[in-house]
Amino acid sequence: MKIGVCVSFTEIEKIPEQFRVLREQGFDNCQMLSWNPATWTDDNAQKILDYQKEYGVEISAFWCGWEGPQVWNFYEGQETLGLVPVQYRETRVKNLCDGADFAKKLGITNVVTHMGFIPENPLDPQFVPFCDAVKVVADHLKANDQWLLFETGQETPVTMLRCFEQVGADNLGVNLDTANVILYGRANPVDALDVFGKYVKNLHAKDGRYPTNGHELGVETAIGEGKVDFYGVIKGLHELGYNGYITIEREIEGEQQAKDIIAAKEYLEKIIAEVTAK
Repeated sequence: MKIGVCVSFTEIEKIPEQFRVLREQGFDNCQMLSWNPATWTDDNAQKILDYQKEYGVEISAFWCGWEGPQVWNFYEGQETLGLVPVQYRETRVKNLCDGADFAKKLGITNVVTHMGFIPENPLDPQFVPFCDAVKVVADHLKANDQWLLFETGQETPVTMLRCFEQVGADNLGVNLDTANVILYGRANPVDALDVFGKYVKNLHAKDGRYPTNGHELGVETAIGEGKVDFYGVIKGLHELGYNGYITIEREIEGEQQAKDIIAAKEYLEKIIAEVTAK
């Protein structure tokens, strides 16, 4: 298993410094997170490829955002996130297809996104139309020889599995965010592997605590300070034959973020060594 970090692509001029810091911290791979379709140009793709070569950085996945409002809670989130809200669906299908095309120019196979609060009830009148929209994106990525990865969070593991079954595409996978299933109060990541483990294609190593009210998500923490059983997750993935990327995500900024990332790397390396030695 290879440990990496997240890099946010907001302005092309910032990428070299982010790659330099990444290498300085002892990493050689990352997920690239991007929310601005205006940056997905041929020129920027070539510059990123050049920077990758210069700094020796591999991009394991392209995290593709979408246009429109986004509120990360249990109320407004239902109406603003992913492909679930009908009023934003068409635009966001295009965003995901355009982002995948940009990722293809970078030679990236895995395209990740949040799909939103997928209806838990399969008889909900929006469940099938939502799945139809996912199929459009999945088919576009299939033509690019790419995988469409759902980042965990807003849905229960079985809801995600049911969506995969309804869509019926063979290029759907999971980007397991170890904290999100906890932050949204949906599951714990160890047990979630029993449901969708075979679909895991990439991973956000993140920690956090369960919600303490019905409106707001739980609180993210530094790795090792929350509720995620990382030994259990890595052991479960190893038993499933997973030997891919583990991408550290720490959603704060500044010096503390850097300290937490370096500490997380050491923490995870010890667990990986112990699990794979058995």
